[in-house]
Amino acid sequence: MKKEIGLWVDHREATIVILLDGEEEIKHIISNSREHIRYSGSSHSKTPEGMKEVTSEDQRDRKFGNNLNKFYDEIISNIRDADSIQIFGPGEAKGELEKRIMHQGLKSHILAVETVDKMTDRQISAKVREHFLA
Repeated sequence: MKKEIGLWVDHREATIVILLDGEEEIKHIISNSREHIRYSGSSHSKTPEGMKEVTSEDQRDRKFGNNLNKFYDEIISNIRDADSIQIFGPGEAKGELEKRIMHQGLKSHILAVETVDKMTDRQISAKVREHFLA
């Protein structure tokens, strides 16, 4: 009983395709991360004007990073028991997820990491099947 998983990921969502005994299951995980998180500041703040921007930017970066970490942890919890993992997607998320998977001791399960554009569920499923069933 071999469990093979392919996943398409960016910072907003992940689509996980699980192949197990000829059956296919697709899961979607949505990230709570947003590229631009806005904070409303107090007009009576004692912080000097120049420092407000730095503080707000640091808070945004920290919140974005924390949300991404939760997102990646949720993905890993869904793929932890896989025998083989294929990761693909646009941008940086796939590399960030790969590093996080390696820190979890699952590096040997990663077969491929590949850059691809936005894909539909059917395209993702076809790519995963092609990779594992070929």
